[in-house]
Parts: sequence; C-alpha cells; structure tokens
Amino acid sequence: MGFSSWLFNITEGIGIAFSAIRENKVRAALTILGVAVGVFVVVTLSAAVHGINESVAKDLASAGPTSFYLYRRPVAFAQICDGTDDTCPSRRNPPITLNEADKISKLPEIQAITSHVGTQATFKYKDKELDNAGLDGYSAGWLDADGGDIVQGRDFTYAENTTGARIVIVNDKMAERLFGDSDPLDKFVEINSVPFKVIGVHHNVASFLGKPSSSSAGNDPKAMIPLESGRRQLGFVLRRLDLTIKPHSWVPRDEAIDAVTALMRGQRGLKPSAPDNFAIVTSDGLMAIYNGFFGVFFVIMIALSAVGLMVGGVGVIAIMMISVTERTREIGVRKALGATRKTILWQFLVEAATLTCIGAGIGLICGSGVAFLVNKFTPVPASTPPMAIAAALGVSAVTGIVFGMLPAARASRLDPVEALRYE
Repeated sequence: MGFSSWLFNITEGIGIAFSAIRENKVRAALTILGVAVGVFVVVTLSAAVHGINESVAKDLASAGPTSFYLYRRPVAFAQICDGTDDTCPSRRNPPITLNEADKISKLPEIQAITSHVGTQATFKYKDKELDNAGLDGYSAGWLDADGGDIVQGRDFTYAENTTGARIVIVNDKMAERLFGDSDPLDKFVEINSVPFKVIGVHHNVASFLGKPSSSSAGNDPKAMIPLESGRRQLGFVLRRLDLTIKPHSWVPRDEAIDAVTALMRGQRGLKPSAPDNFAIVTSDGLMAIYNGFFGVFFVIMIALSAVGLMVGGVGVIAIMMISVTERTREIGVRKALGATRKTILWQFLVEAATLTCIGAGIGLICGSGVAFLVNKFTPVPASTPPMAIAAALGVSAVTGIVFGMLPAARASRLDPVEALRYE
C-alpha cells in the first residue's frame, strides 16, 4: 500500500466515521461519552497530582538540596498505630529539645539549624477574625528553612527571639484577609487574645501541602513568630519541636546526618544495640512518602478511567457491528472492484479509532478546563502534564483499534458475492 493509498484510506475512514456519527447520533454519543469520561478522569486527576507533586518538591527544596529534618517520631505513609508499644514504639520517644538543637548547631559539619513548632490560633484585628489559622514559631534565621521573602518590613532578630518579644510576621494571604488594602506594618493583631505587633509581610510560592513541619498549606493565611515568644506568651508545647538542619556546602549530606545521629545517640545515652529514639528524614524520603500517598489516587484514577474506556469500547463494538451490517453491499462492491481484506480492515479500524479519539478530545478539553478552574480557585496547583495528554489520546486510539478489531475483521472476511446479494 503506497503512501497516497494509505492517506486516502485514513481520510476516507475519518469521513465515514463522521457520517456514522450523524446517522447514529445516540449510539455514537454513548460511545463518545464513555471514552470522554475515562479521559476526563485521567486528565483531571493527573493534573491535580502533577501540580501537587511539583509544589511539594519546590517546598522541600526551599531549605536547600542537602538539608534534612529531625523529628521526635518517624514520618510514614499509612502507618498503623493503635496506641500500643507493639504498633507505635516511637510514641515513647523523648521530645527534641532546644539544648539538643544548640549542640547540633555547634557541630563543624552544620551551617545552620532552625527550630520550629507549628500550631493553629485565632487571629483578630478590629472586627475581622480568622479561626484556626496557621501559626509557626521559629528560631532566628528561619527563612533559611522556610524559603520565600519578606516583601514588607523585616524579619525578627536573635535578640527578639531570646527576649520573647510580642512581634509577628504575617504572610500576604493573612495580610489581605485581616488588613485589606491598608498597610499591616506596625499594627497590632491579637493572637489568641494576646496582642502582637506586625513587623513584616512574608511571601512564599503557593503550596498545596506546605512544608512537612508547617502548620498550614503555603497559600493559606499564616503567621510566623519567634519561637521563644510562642513559648512565653502563647504556651507553645515544645514537645512538638522539630528541626531543619542545613550542612555546610562542602559537607556531604550523609556525613552530616551521621554526625547528627552520633551526637543525638550520645546525648541520649543510647547503647550501640539500641534503636534510635528520634527520626532523621531527608527531602528525598519525604518526597517518597508523598508519592506513596498520591499513588493511591493513581490507582483510583486508573480504575475509574478503565471503566469509562470499557464502556466506550463496548459502544465501539456495537456501533461498528451495526455499521458493518448496514454497509454490507458497499463492502461487496469495494471487494468486487479490487479492495483487499487489508484495505477493508484498515478502513474500519480508522473509523473506530476516530470515534474514540473524538471522545478523548472532548474529555481532554473538559479535563483541562476543570484543571484550570481548580488551579485558579482552590489551593490545589493543578496543571496538565504533556504526558497525560499524549497518554489520553494514545490510549483512546488503542481502545478504538482493539475494540474495533472484531467488527473490522468481520467486514474484511465478507464474501464479495454474498455481500452483493445482501438486502
């Protein structure tokens, strides 16, 4: 088959497919709808998961590629814990202390360390109030761990953290919700009924999940105060303390982790055979946990899309079988004029693939539209990856070919004499 004949068969098959759609609107609509639903599910969920994964990766990278986290207990996906020592041995782990943080900061391998406690609080300014908004208590130099910039005002100093000053930095979302268009600097906001002076406005790249130790997602209203201020003025529980540790640029991350591990085990008097009673987690480890969590969504996505494509595939078989029956004489004429079985088979497969690709196009447009709306009006940074588009169109075409093979094969095997006699 030459290129011109191949191209002619494709264009003819597409034209016949559109004719079949016009003549059998209900059957064609059901076929297209099944495929469209499957593709819509794939595109929408993959857009959400893709955006969230990229956001989390940027969040974890904000502290630096070699930074790692020190927690009281391990971070795990789908961990089963019924409150007993058998399932939750780490529940008896002692909390991370500020004294341990100070000793870690003096290690020669460590460049910086940030202590953090995340919680929620009620914020009030005049008649405006935010309930259960994020509140993070940080040690001085917290921007090295949290990322972003102070876009108005300033950061708090080491001295202000040491004295427990009543000062607060709000993110731009909180500034908008509490102060509107007015300048928030030097105004007093009540945090759990305790007045704090606003000294700065912080902006960070919006994130759906936020940092693993953060009290809220990246684009939710949130405020940052000195850790000592939270302890003295708001009763912060330091049992929830966690650390972000940044090694020197010339120190390999594993070497820094070994140094911190050795210091913590020595401080806590652990014997060589005893397990760690603390958890060190890297950005890679946290990303793996997030990927495991969202892997569940991919399984659901595949299951739902498979149902939609199956419905569309059954519709392809039905409408193509009817098409073969209605065009039996036409097939007989074409065979009498020299059309081969391969030519007839190819024509019907192109027709079937056209039907499913139309459904895929509709599903793709609708899914991309929903992803755009989700990205614009919700915290989920949805974005449609190019691979999802290619996969949706490719799978839909394969669905048409696979499910269209039976009627296409039937059409190609028709005896031309019997076909010409068909009424």
